[in-house]
Amino acid sequence: MRLAGIDSSKVAPLAAAVFMGLSMAMPGQPFLLGLVALGLLGSVLAAVHHAEVIAHRVGEPFGTLVLALAVTVIEVSLIVSMMIAGGESTAALPRDTIFAAVMIILNLIVGVCLLVGGRRHGEQQFQLSGVSAALAVIVSIVILTMVLPNFTSTERGPYYSRSQLNFIAILTLVLYVGFTFVQTIRHRDYFLPPPDLAADGDLHAEPPSTRDAVWSFVFLMISLVIVVLSTKQLSPTFEAGIVSAGAPKSVIGIAIAGLVLLPEMLAAVRAASANRLQTSMNLAMGSAVASIGLTIPTVAVVAAIMDWKLMMGLDEKSTVLLMLTIFVSVFSLGTGRTTVLHGIVHVVLFMTYLFLSIVP
Repeated sequence: MRLAGIDSSKVAPLAAAVFMGLSMAMPGQPFLLGLVALGLLGSVLAAVHHAEVIAHRVGEPFGTLVLALAVTVIEVSLIVSMMIAGGESTAALPRDTIFAAVMIILNLIVGVCLLVGGRRHGEQQFQLSGVSAALAVIVSIVILTMVLPNFTSTERGPYYSRSQLNFIAILTLVLYVGFTFVQTIRHRDYFLPPPDLAADGDLHAEPPSTRDAVWSFVFLMISLVIVVLSTKQLSPTFEAGIVSAGAPKSVIGIAIAGLVLLPEMLAAVRAASANRLQTSMNLAMGSAVASIGLTIPTVAVVAAIMDWKLMMGLDEKSTVLLMLTIFVSVFSLGTGRTTVLHGIVHVVLFMTYLFLSIVP
């Protein structure tokens, strides 16, 4: 991320901090709020860039894990900040954001990767064992967190009782930890490119030095802090804009998920275009597991501290879209080989989800 010799990945979060300071000193100025929003986007891109530097240093599949965790920390921070700012009126925000993240990852990111990779390379391959393990975890978590609440009787749906929410939060954390253990230690080879697949000349560049990796870690932390503070400052204006436009409040969740996943989508698409579909799948599936497995326990703790009830269950329309996404994902990713047609199907499902979210 260099522009005219300037490392924008380091300048962006520092500039964002300056914009925030000016906006606090002169509140209510639309121009300054616009700069804060620009700084927020720059900080997100910088955070993911520094995560990629660290990822390159530690290697695959640890690299994609670092990136997925960085994105998830941003997402959780945004959700918690807006929950604290909005109070009980944001009871559905975690559900909307998690559902949006799942639909964006499994349909938009996966779909565009398959579309771009298939168009350029024809049929592409990945390790079926790793993706199947990830899908099993994702399906289990999304059903437990967003479908089952509609059918429990202790608390009338779409809510979990406090004990039920705590129990489900622990289960999602256990599933996430189990997946991470399998991905990085027990069955690491499941998440490496197929041994018979040459990566189109993609001989990775020399890994960054330890010094560069340490600096990237420092700026990653700075960028994450800036993201949280910027979102907290912008959230009232953003929510007011959604309400005035007459759009459903669920659009807020889509915007949050889209913001934090955009850089990761770009990284995944670049990998697919370079015929490294395994890296794309690791990024997508790892982010989906982390997005739910870490967000649910975090918001459960916040809800317990603030004595809030979280609206977890999806409505009928969203449940149908979720089940259709799971059904299609099992078929399109169930052979270890993909074509451009699989990508088209996933992108169509995402466009359907987006349209029906705006025009319910």
